[in-house]
Amino acid sequence: MRLTSSAVSLNVDDPAASSAFLAKHFGFTEQLSADGFASLGRPDAGMNVVFLRRGLPTLPADQRDDHASGLILAFVVDDLEGELARLEAEGVPITMPLTVEEWGERAFQVRDPNGVIVQLVDWRG
Repeated sequence: MRLTSSAVSLNVDDPAASSAFLAKHFGFTEQLSADGFASLGRPDAGMNVVFLRRGLPTLPADQRDDHASGLILAFVVDDLEGELARLEAEGVPITMPLTVEEWGERAFQVRDPNGVIVQLVDWRG
């Protein structure tokens, strides 16, 4: 098997709102979109983020009403404190303050308009 790209698909109520949030605050660009669907990427992300509207009939019946809860969309960054300050200045509520784990992970979290957790992280262990 040879992988040519990667993506994570998240079911949400309002794909346009999640798409706009990643574009505005995290520098993603919408690459494909249609009613109930948005695929975003950025050259350094290594994957696309896809938002699908809950209830889409194209999804299997056992998945179509699921919500992207319990998942963390995590991005490793070079300047964690700088990103924290930038997001606070942009008015993004920080839902988990900067936390340092004993194994060296440092992270903070925000939530998009659909409740998707976005975590920025670095490793200093």
